[in-house]
Amino acid sequence: QVQLVESGGGLVQAGGSLRLSCEVSGSIFSTEDMGWYRQAPGKQRLFLARISASGFKYYDGSVKGRFTISRDNAVNTVYLQMSSLKPEDTAVYYCNRIPSYVNWGQGTQVTVSS
Repeated sequence: QVQLVESGGGLVQAGGSLRLSCEVSGSIFSTEDMGWYRQAPGKQRLFLARISASGFKYYDGSVKGRFTISRDNAVNTVYLQMSSLKPEDTAVYYCNRIPSYVNWGQGTQVTVSS
């Protein structure tokens, strides 16, 4: 069974940076497109960024220019480097395959204070 384990969240001031990691096990990671998502309290989970198996990247307009997605196939991990963080970036952040697996990880909480 595929497992997704997100980490790297925390409390940061507005304008700060964080790097999130998502380790994937139980899949052929190097062949899969991966994405990052976030879910704020009381809101739907939203797509943020994706990276294809070949390294092509795509970003939602809300994070383009501030967030960078990357991957390291040697350690089955996808990353999200976040900079110029804003209070509205506060959410639980998740990764998943695109198209997504049925199961999601526990996510990692990011809180941006003003």
